[in-house]
Amino acid sequence: PPSSLIENYLREASFWHVANIGWGCQLDPKLISALIEWWRPKTHTFHLPYGKCIITLEDVQLQLGLAVDGSVLTGWASYKTHS
Repeated sequence: PPSSLIENYLREASFWHVANIGWGCQLDPKLISALIEWWRPKTHTFHLPYGKCIITLEDVQLQLGLAVDGSVLTGWASYKTHS
């Protein structure tokens, strides 16, 4: 699980549940290898035996339960003012 030092920040950003997804789950190396083989980075699609599969941001939002309303969280930014 994520460090307890950042837990409050993750909770405040409504990201705590996402940070804990998959904890304790075992990944299937063969499935991961297959997905890597089917991924086409130029088109950002999976080329599966039955056709193309595109993962959209809406898909990710629905699967992970992310909030799409509210303030944007983008990371660190800094600036200097010149006097």
